[in-house]
Amino acid sequence: MAPSASHTITQQYATSVKTNYSFNPVSDLENGAERSHDGGKVGKEMIGAALQKHIQSVDPHNCEVGEEDAFFVADVGDVYRQHMRWKKHLKRVTPHYAVKCNPDPMVLRLLAALGSGFDCASKAEIEQVLTMGIDPARIIYAQPCKTKSYLRYTAKQGVKQMTFDNTDELYKVKEIAPDAELFLRILTDDSASLCRLSQKFGASMENTQELLALAKKLDLNVAGVAFHVGSGASDPAAFLKAVSDARTVFDQAADLGFTLHTLDVGGGFVSETFEDMAAVLSGALDEYFPPHIRIIAEPGRYYTSSAFTLACNVIARRTVEDKDLGIKNYMLYMNDGVYGNFSSIMFDHQHPVPQILSSKRRPDGFNYSTESLLDSGYTSAEEGVTESNGGRMIDYSIWGPTCDGIDCIAEKWASTETVDVGDWLYFEDMGAYTKCSATRFNGFTDKHETIYVSSEPGASALLGF
Repeated sequence: MAPSASHTITQQYATSVKTNYSFNPVSDLENGAERSHDGGKVGKEMIGAALQKHIQSVDPHNCEVGEEDAFFVADVGDVYRQHMRWKKHLKRVTPHYAVKCNPDPMVLRLLAALGSGFDCASKAEIEQVLTMGIDPARIIYAQPCKTKSYLRYTAKQGVKQMTFDNTDELYKVKEIAPDAELFLRILTDDSASLCRLSQKFGASMENTQELLALAKKLDLNVAGVAFHVGSGASDPAAFLKAVSDARTVFDQAADLGFTLHTLDVGGGFVSETFEDMAAVLSGALDEYFPPHIRIIAEPGRYYTSSAFTLACNVIARRTVEDKDLGIKNYMLYMNDGVYGNFSSIMFDHQHPVPQILSSKRRPDGFNYSTESLLDSGYTSAEEGVTESNGGRMIDYSIWGPTCDGIDCIAEKWASTETVDVGDWLYFEDMGAYTKCSATRFNGFTDKHETIYVSSEPGASALLGF
């Protein structure tokens, strides 16, 4: 049977379910093989079963407050597969997961067990990781501009690795954490990335010599160089230039008497282009940095984006009718929106795609296939889904629950199915920069249940599922 989650974290974070299946996924990803079972398909089926089990437990006519809230299903096996993929294509690079992307406790537990380090940007993130029993040496405080009180906390906890990119930060470190291992963060070309960071962080190559000289004068320990080509990067050339510039800074540091031992290549990795990016980065690293130099990275969305699926309930519907043409379209209102788990629309430039999970005509509409279908989530276009509308596509706009007009999930979405109040929609690829930036605007909750399943025996064993 396929192992799945049966472990409860806490009520604050999530509950989990146990489901059984008639297949036996045996993976040898650990040995470098691509797959001996279709982990993606296994995960798809487990997610679908967990989604349906949950919504079937909700009585729309007599449920308590909160029972019909939006919820996630997370496949930790997907995170596991991404890690094995990383190990195969970036052998030299030790990932330090960017906690900011998704601080889900189960994801952190799994990555910790897999040997990942952690990129933390605040006192709360550092505290969360340390509470798990993680060695402070596995944490990098990757925030070039740190709050003094956070820096004091970090120093007391023994977290020494941290970044800087300006002179004032060096004086601050000298005062509060003089034993820190500093990484000079340099400016990169992130013009082709989804979310640019160079406007806020990174020392220009014109200033690196001055910063290194000041660090030497202050008797601080510069241990490495860091860069970040931007979140969701799409141009492999950005890595080439950044690695070349980092080599220059290593040489500048050596001339001043520093012995740098670590290069932090930051984040920017996305699943769709990972192999191409990894090939370019690996080649550049081998060209510019000998094997004894330690290489780390700060991936975030790469690990979690595809692992999380979000289900939302349709709480209201408004008819938009063109009487002359005899056509009805609809505005759908869901119990989650851009102030909640769809914050990725505003902050991360995402465009979540709605699919029908359950409707009055089709109780189970989840797409168990791993291929994209035209009918937005139904398993087959041959099962009569067009009959109710004579084949006509119905246009919808989809909105969140708040009173703000910008709370729009999709301005236009089309389906052959008539969606009504009480139906459920689902959205895939909702694991990056979603629930981590949800708010309580208008009094709506920012705590949504996560149901965990595992499509990989390796992940199940590490987590005790």
